[in-house]
Amino acid sequence: MAFESSLSTSAMRPPLASAEAPSMADSLPSINFGFEELRDRMNKFTVKFDDFIEKGRKRVLEERNQFRMNVAELHEDQRMKQKDIEILTLKASTHAQTLQKESQETAEMKSAIAEITAQRDNRAAARDRIRQQIASTQQVIDQRLAAQRQHAEYLDTQARFNLPELDFWQDYLCLYIEGGGMKDHLKFVYTHVDERDWKREAWFELGTAKRDYEILHCRPKLDADKVEKVLDRLNESRDLRILLQGMRQLFSEAMK
Repeated sequence: MAFESSLSTSAMRPPLASAEAPSMADSLPSINFGFEELRDRMNKFTVKFDDFIEKGRKRVLEERNQFRMNVAELHEDQRMKQKDIEILTLKASTHAQTLQKESQETAEMKSAIAEITAQRDNRAAARDRIRQQIASTQQVIDQRLAAQRQHAEYLDTQARFNLPELDFWQDYLCLYIEGGGMKDHLKFVYTHVDERDWKREAWFELGTAKRDYEILHCRPKLDADKVEKVLDRLNESRDLRILLQGMRQLFSEAMK
């Protein structure tokens, strides 16, 4: 071989006498065993092997987890099916009870229909009697309406005489009427009430929104019981003259 031939040839050569003559080690051939390449390949193999192991471990874990999930789903499906069976069993029992109850209710309904039919006949007879009563009552109502219309005509005729009479009371009692600032409010203002000051005014505000009249405000302030008595007489008689005279008298007493 070339290595052995070179080595044997070098051994047969006599040593050189010069100090600069190459040593035997320098005359040896350089040999490259490829350790770096081998180390690099081993490192790459180790990385690939570790990656293979890691992927395998992950795959095993995923398969195990998937298996556990599948088992859990199977258990859940089994539980749901068992629950469905129990529900269907309960529904079947309830349906049987419902059929029995409906049969009983059918018999009761037939009895109730017969009873209602009898009641209908009785009510039909009562309805005929009520119709006769309504006709009689309507006749009475028509008579009363006619009387009310006649009375309204009388009031309308009487109202024609009220305006001159009101003018008389305004002059006689020294008062004038104005709006109270709100709907259904009237303000009655008196003068010549105070003997010391004929221009001093006294007034009250009358509310007409309700059937019974009411005095909402007055100046000067009057005794509430006395005002209530005047109102009671007004609401009983519906005569406004009683109110106008009574309130002027109360104001005159209060200003003395």
